[in-house]
Amino acid sequence: MPRTPTTPAPTRRFLLRTLGRTAALGALGALAGCGVPSAYVEPGDRAVPDVSATDRRLVWANWPLYIDTDDDNPAERPTLEAFEKRTGISVDYIEEINDNDEYFGKISPSLMNRRQTGRDLIVVSDHMCARYVRLGWVQEMDRSRQPHVTRHLDPLLRSPAFDPGRRFTVPYQSGITGIAYHRRRLGREIRQVSDLWASDLKGRVTLLSGVDEAFALLMQGNGVDITRWTADDFHTVCDQVERQVRRGQIRRFTGNDYTKDLVSGDVLACQAYSGDVIQLQADDPDIRFVVPEEGAELWSDSLMIPNRARHKANAERLIDYYYEPEVAARLAAWVNYICPVPAARDVLAGSKDEETAALAENPLIFPDADLRRRLAVARNIAPGERREFTKRWNAIVGM
Repeated sequence: MPRTPTTPAPTRRFLLRTLGRTAALGALGALAGCGVPSAYVEPGDRAVPDVSATDRRLVWANWPLYIDTDDDNPAERPTLEAFEKRTGISVDYIEEINDNDEYFGKISPSLMNRRQTGRDLIVVSDHMCARYVRLGWVQEMDRSRQPHVTRHLDPLLRSPAFDPGRRFTVPYQSGITGIAYHRRRLGREIRQVSDLWASDLKGRVTLLSGVDEAFALLMQGNGVDITRWTADDFHTVCDQVERQVRRGQIRRFTGNDYTKDLVSGDVLACQAYSGDVIQLQADDPDIRFVVPEEGAELWSDSLMIPNRARHKANAERLIDYYYEPEVAARLAAWVNYICPVPAARDVLAGSKDEETAALAENPLIFPDADLRRRLAVARNIAPGERREFTKRWNAIVGM
């Protein structure tokens, strides 16, 4: 059964940006001091003997609120418990990832120094996956152990720029960065990114504060192909946003606390994540989510096996389990993000529960053909660009 919160739920994306970055900054400083070449791990030095056959367990680090739980007992995780019962593999499930950068800071010393992290499986977002893959800090998966991934992975997600062919990563859940707005309070529709700059929204708009989360949608508003954007495209967006800040159009830059502003009415339109809006709509159907006519960014949080993980085969088996359509459907019904397994749609459609069956028709969980044509996975900010671009963007956010 999908959740129907009576107040804005503290979603996984809310937790994404609520904690500080001290640990992350320390780790990034260490990398800068060592230099990326010394941090890179060669393929031959990424694995240790796999003890999966004799040690039937694994350790999985994930975000809070990112797996199905029993309605009456939140400590029970039905899909995970079913996997343990079927396979005999015990899973130590740890909800310890609250911020991409913070978690990078936590485990990067071990990965950089060729030590075990104590984790067999982790879940991080696209832009951070790119960093792990580039540094050689994750292992290539054996697809012969993952027939369901091979068969069912959504074609839109099969070959991102940071991991062509998905050799090192497998999407766990996906989402869209688009625009949320309150239709009744605004009194009109929003169809384009440029609609955010209309005079009737002055001081009632928020944008996401993180450069990785914000830039792609704004570029798409300029007609940019975000799979191959340039530095000029980035600075054009920054110039536009800076002008809107100066004229008072933008109320503030936010993490996922934009949900509070939207519910209270302090904000009428904002950059938003699709999964959050599905949950908000349970209480207020006047809250709408739109993929602009120019398009929107499709992103994923992906499963990866860190270097020197001791239970690689067990982790690969768990990943494949979550690509079985019946399992993927159960998970999608709970988290309400885009399911990376399109075949799960038919499973939900056949549910005897009307509310659950209705999720199969929700384009924010299973995008239809028209919506899919307007979605794109953005090229990540490259290492040589990051310092300059982050400095420019943060200066605007701090205005």
